[in-house]
Amino acid sequence: MNGNRVTSPRSYYLGAAALIAAGLVLGIGLSAGLDLPRISHASSDVALAAATDSAPLPESPFVPVVDRALPAVVFIDVTKKVGGDGGDGSDEFMRRFFGQPMPRQQRVPSSGSGFIIDDQGRILTNNHVVRDAETIKVTLNDGRTFKATTVGTDAATDVAVIKIEGSKLPVLPLGDSDKLRIGDWAIAIGNPLGDLRGSVTVGIVSAQGRNNLNIFGGTPDYQDFIQTDASINFGNSGGPLCNIRGEAIGINTAINTSGQGIGFAIPINLARHVAEQLVAHGVVKRAMLGVNLANLTPEMAEGFGLANQQGCVVQLVVKDSPAEKAGIKRNDVIVDLNGSPVTDSDKFRFKIADFPSGARVKLGVLRDGKKMSFEVVLADRDTMLASNQGKVDVVEGSDDVGMTVRDLTAGEKAELNVDAGVRVTDVADESEAQDKDIQAGDVIEEVNRQPVKNSEDFKAQVAKVRKAGKPLVLIVNHNGSTRFETLKLDK
Repeated sequence: MNGNRVTSPRSYYLGAAALIAAGLVLGIGLSAGLDLPRISHASSDVALAAATDSAPLPESPFVPVVDRALPAVVFIDVTKKVGGDGGDGSDEFMRRFFGQPMPRQQRVPSSGSGFIIDDQGRILTNNHVVRDAETIKVTLNDGRTFKATTVGTDAATDVAVIKIEGSKLPVLPLGDSDKLRIGDWAIAIGNPLGDLRGSVTVGIVSAQGRNNLNIFGGTPDYQDFIQTDASINFGNSGGPLCNIRGEAIGINTAINTSGQGIGFAIPINLARHVAEQLVAHGVVKRAMLGVNLANLTPEMAEGFGLANQQGCVVQLVVKDSPAEKAGIKRNDVIVDLNGSPVTDSDKFRFKIADFPSGARVKLGVLRDGKKMSFEVVLADRDTMLASNQGKVDVVEGSDDVGMTVRDLTAGEKAELNVDAGVRVTDVADESEAQDKDIQAGDVIEEVNRQPVKNSEDFKAQVAKVRKAGKPLVLIVNHNGSTRFETLKLDK
């Protein structure tokens, strides 16, 4: 047997044996100290057996859930290509700045979980589980193994569909995540650590609608996570989060390693919507408005003279976007979409993305306290981004690297203990700066190893780097923690 497989059970049994032995010694000691009569081993055995037979234990309510769900949960074994010149730019960065050689491309194993959603062998999992996969092998709970093919992947939501060819495949029914309530049971099933297959953990739905999560390995653009305290570990990615009826209500996706009992799952209704498009077209088509939004807080509403008003404030307007063409401006407050109230910027983005390209939508907008109506013809998100070569310029308030900056005050310099730098005030939606998780409030300390004196110096250095045809290498200070980020510039 594999040594790893023996160690854990042995540790458990030896621990239990030692505890029993300690209990016997303790019992004997107590009996001797209190001068109580000793009971023979034979009579103890009879008494224990009688007690066990007379009091059968009630069945756990989670057993039927596992019986229904576990057969359809699969282990996904993936071989990926990494290294060489196909990475995220970090190899080139290491070569240029530290003289390290470019690594050769190599194949590495990876693993995760998934679950079968129909009798055709389609499997839901995470995009990051099967991304860049050369080969995919799927193992069912009954021991059968299959080669899988990729139906489609969607990095924007971290959802993927793969497929196997087989007969008599178990299927996990899908629930309705819109009916979830905080406090509902949540049962996570998967293959943690790549070797502990078929593991089941239980918790509750801790929260809903979690977004703005910075997830290592690739942050999805569209986030509406279920938070749960059911234990989720590395290798659980792609496995189902189930309700007490044994239905999938989410796809286990991420954990917060700085805390305990903080895991996140993609709601199954979102995953199902994405999966339907992947099965039908192989890709997910989304519409785009071309604005960067913020929720209208009570403080902002009071400042705008819009007390008790809900909506989303337009922070940035993308150049040549549907929003600009329709006449939407910065500081407009979007209050309804096709007559339905708008109260949350993330939910608004989801609704816009679900429209087909070319759809006409009506936006109710407050400008300087006056209600206005705009008809907007939405654009295809991928086409719009491709036409801008992955970089989105904005009409107002943003530099051409996808963010706006301002000078640091003397007090800010003293607080951050820096001599130079500029503070990011806005980041353009869908820009590379946003993709690299540069956020409003971050401080740019250096551009290509040169300290940044002020906002004009920042713009001058960006222009210099662009003219040289080099990538922009920034030192970004986020809440006192600095890191390198590399942005590609158009010439």
